[in-house]
Amino acid sequence: MINDISTWILSIAGVVCLSVIVELMLPDGQMNRYIKGIFSFIIIFVIIMPLPSLLGKEFDFSNIFDYEEISVDDDYIYQLNLDKINIAREEIENEIESHGYENIKIYINADIFNNSLTFKSITVDISDLVISQNAEHNNITKIKEDITDIILNHVQIEKEDILYDG
Repeated sequence: MINDISTWILSIAGVVCLSVIVELMLPDGQMNRYIKGIFSFIIIFVIIMPLPSLLGKEFDFSNIFDYEEISVDDDYIYQLNLDKINIAREEIENEIESHGYENIKIYINADIFNNSLTFKSITVDISDLVISQNAEHNNITKIKEDITDIILNHVQIEKEDILYDG
């Protein structure tokens, strides 16, 4: 082991000395910059070269990192999922409005304390629905189908979990 380390250090010293000698012999200019870059790459390669053999000899990361102390911050997960819900709600409401249906409110019920956000149900309040001139449909059944399609394009939820109020 000591012999390997001393060989490694001598290799680094040899490459550094060689690069200094070559740098002194080269004239200033564009070529000097390229040669310095090549020797820098070679020095980094010589320094990194023994790492795979060190890692291959039963190198134990548990001495460095204590994986038992790593935990997920529940407040962060809560806020992240809450932000995702608000973004999804805004996108759905904006697209519904662009289809010509105004004053529709979306209420999302989801498990926001879980690491992966799961939508349980979505309630669509159509009690104050205003149908504009550019709306595709004026039949309430067709409007509900259109809104359901918009919701399914934005979130992963079953069709049966989309509820209408109003």
